[in-house]
Amino acid sequence: QVQLVESGGGLVQAGGSLRLSCAASGSIRSIITMGWYRQAPGKQRDLVATMTSGANTNYVDSVKGRFTVSRDSAKNTVYLQMNSLKPEDTAVYYCYALLSKFGSPGYQTFWGQGTQVTVSS
Repeated sequence: QVQLVESGGGLVQAGGSLRLSCAASGSIRSIITMGWYRQAPGKQRDLVATMTSGANTNYVDSVKGRFTVSRDSAKNTVYLQMNSLKPEDTAVYYCYALLSKFGSPGYQTFWGQGTQVTVSS
C-alpha cells in the first residue's frame, strides 16, 4: 500500500510563514506529480500547487509569489513553503500524489490525511 504523511500545519499570524511536508512511502514505482490542495470550511477542495517529476510547477493565482512548492525525489517528499500568509489561506491542506505502484498497471491518485493551517488576523 501507499501512504502520504503530512506535517507542518499550525496556527500563525497574518504575514507569517509555515512549511508543510509530505512524505510518500510504500510500494511506489514512480511518482508523476506531487503537490497540495486545500479545503476551507463549506468549500470544495481546490488546487494550491503541484510539481511534476520534470520540475514543472503549477500554482493557483492567489498564492503565486507567496507559496513555493518543491520536491526531494530521492525521499519521495514534497514541501510547501508558505510566506506572507493571509487569513483567507486558512484551510485543511491535503498532500496529493499521482504515481505508479509495483505490481499495478497505470497510475493512481493518493491523498494525505490533511493538516490544518489557521491564519489569524
